[in-house]
Amino acid sequence: MQNIRVAVDAVVFGYKDHQLNVLLIKRKVAPFQGSWALPGGLVLENESLEAAVERELKEETNVTIDYLEQLYSFGKPDRDPRNRVVSVAYFALVKPSHHKIKADTDAQDVAWFPINELPELAFDHHLILDKAKTRLRNKLTYEPIGFDLLSNKFLFSDLEKLYMTILEKKIDRRNFRKKIMSFEILEELDEKVSEGRGRPANLFKFNKKQYFKLQKEGFLFDIK
Repeated sequence: MQNIRVAVDAVVFGYKDHQLNVLLIKRKVAPFQGSWALPGGLVLENESLEAAVERELKEETNVTIDYLEQLYSFGKPDRDPRNRVVSVAYFALVKPSHHKIKADTDAQDVAWFPINELPELAFDHHLILDKAKTRLRNKLTYEPIGFDLLSNKFLFSDLEKLYMTILEKKIDRRNFRKKIMSFEILEELDEKVSEGRGRPANLFKFNKKQYFKLQKEGFLFDIK
């Protein structure tokens, strides 16, 4: 007779302080009490996977997300020291400024962490996060994910930094700008902000209506 439990875990990415961040909770209970982990928990008896991950996010972080994408299933026999648990992981892209995070239930704290400054994670959550980073990197090449991560108005340099952070490499800024602008899904606004010591730079915004129109016509967003 099988005695396998099903859990869900969520990798929530956000762009904050000019860096890609991930949302983590500090566990209040054993195992790994006091350790940082991805939000998540066991699926209730009469609950769908999607309802479970939405509930756990709300309970542990106070974050409500409209769109969650299923990532992968993790089921090594020893991944949870208590019993056999298979976790179905999800990931999402959000704008941190749109969410007021707050720890509750079995989380004693919740915080955004820059992707390159992560603490040691509980369970096998580093594997889940690595899988999510790979999915995000792949998604970057065929979808303008800045829609979901950047503020409604942003500097072009923020878009460059976002891509460099996710790709983990430098980009040719001139070619990148030329290619992005050729898609005609960005609008340059008549608004400027100071960026460091240089001259004030214009703000941009995404034209989602134009993007979805082009997508219907068979437009391929391709950044490689």
